[in-house]
Amino acid sequence: MELYQTISELHEEKHYSITNLCQLAGIARSSYYKWLKWKPSKKELENRKLAKEIQKKYDSKKGAIGYRQIRIQLNRTFKKNYSKKRYYRLMKVLGIKAVIKKKRPTYVKATEANVAENRLNRKFIAEKPNQKWCTDITELRYGNGRKAYLSAIIDLYDHSIVSWKLGHSNNNPLVMDTVKKAMRKNPGVRPLLHSDRGFQYTSYDYKALQVNYKFTKSMSRVGRCLDNQPIEHFWGTFKEEKFYQESYQSFDELKKSVSSYMRYYNNYRYSEALNELSPNEFRRQAA
Repeated sequence: MELYQTISELHEEKHYSITNLCQLAGIARSSYYKWLKWKPSKKELENRKLAKEIQKKYDSKKGAIGYRQIRIQLNRTFKKNYSKKRYYRLMKVLGIKAVIKKKRPTYVKATEANVAENRLNRKFIAEKPNQKWCTDITELRYGNGRKAYLSAIIDLYDHSIVSWKLGHSNNNPLVMDTVKKAMRKNPGVRPLLHSDRGFQYTSYDYKALQVNYKFTKSMSRVGRCLDNQPIEHFWGTFKEEKFYQESYQSFDELKKSVSSYMRYYNNYRYSEALNELSPNEFRRQAA
């Protein structure tokens, strides 16, 4: 296709003969003229247009988006129902795929005080909102290697982020404030709240919080990060789609970026597991 286009351009711009150009290219003149008369099909034109939109969406996310998420977003934007195979194939033709960084496993030593059983037991499906929550903390860097800590709670019913807090220190108040915020937003709920065995979750402060709000504690087994897979998966998604794509000179810049992503994730990040709805859209259906 590109070879024929080159012949056409050289003929029009330099006035070289078609015969000589075809001989140099090693193709028959009849093939060139057949190409001139060829018109792309409706599907081919659709694919060209779709490929441009795929590239735009991919570039806007700096490569931190895969074909599934691109498909849902573009199909909603253009009110189409193009298949996953079509998006996958076009991205392969474009030579693009989601940028994925491997996560280093981290291990936190737990204190023995107030350790709970693994009541969640990897049963990650919830039948209604506020039935099962998972919580965790992840470390973020900004400025010249300074550390910040992001605590969040995810609802296993719709994978929405119920509450979050960014702090300068990985301490008890960070966790307590995250839980209190979630409870204030959902007064009267008594979820099963799953965490790892980090010192904050086995502290007497956390035990007092549990007694006050009457939620059920559940904790991962030692060295079993998959016991808390839903929130671990969210951290990976957040870092790939947002955190790794930008640099942050100050704590305030980082906080604004986190806040922006949380709004996007809850309201506009669509999931095949949620019938191609966002977490908040899916949650509203249960109301």
